[in-house]
Order: sequence, then C-alpha cells, then structure tokens
Amino acid sequence: MTITTWVLSGILAFMFLMAGGMKLAKPHAEMPMPTLQVLSPGRVKFIGAAEVLGVVGVIVPPLLGIAPILAPIAAVGLAIIQILAVSAHRRLNEPFIMNIVLAVLAVAVAVLSTLTFVGVQL
Repeated sequence: MTITTWVLSGILAFMFLMAGGMKLAKPHAEMPMPTLQVLSPGRVKFIGAAEVLGVVGVIVPPLLGIAPILAPIAAVGLAIIQILAVSAHRRLNEPFIMNIVLAVLAVAVAVLSTLTFVGVQL
C-alpha cells in the first residue's frame, strides 16, 4: 500500500505542481483557460499558491516523517480546490472531466495517506 500511496501522491503532486506553477509564473493575460481570465489576477495567484503548497503538504511531511498527518489534510485541500474548479468551469460551459479526475485522485491519496499514517496493512 505504501508504494501505491507514493505513486498516486507523485502523480497528484506532478499535476498540481504544473497547474499551480503555471498560475504563479504566467502573467494573467497569458492564462490559457477562459475560467482563469474571468478571475482577478490576485485570485489566480492565490489559487496557484494554494496548489503548490498542497503539493508540498502531500509530499514533504511523509517523506521526512515529520507530521505525516499533514499529507491527507493537504490532499483534502487539493480535492476541495478541484470541486470548486468544477463549478467555475460549468458556469462557462467548459469541460471539467480533468477536475473530477484530479479530485478523485486527491481523495484516494487522502484515504491511502490516512491508512498509511494509522498503520493499516492491506
């Protein structure tokens, strides 16, 4: 189960690091999605920062063995970001299947991280 948790956490971290990093690095005028165009530049940067911090929370605590309970909490936070993104994409009639996939992945990481934290062996 630990290997599965790390693989899924790595995939989740990679996806959110790309998305959050893009939101932090690109100027607001160059944002690729119309959903991001309708949000204020500050809000887009805030979302990007939350995504990158979520990545840090999912990977660093279990890796260092310091407060590993933060990993499932961070994963739940990333899932919440994606659930909110689904409603934003729906308002503009944009596809949102990737947001659902990422939310499910984040929930899976949260569950597996919690089980690993409490020492459940499957």
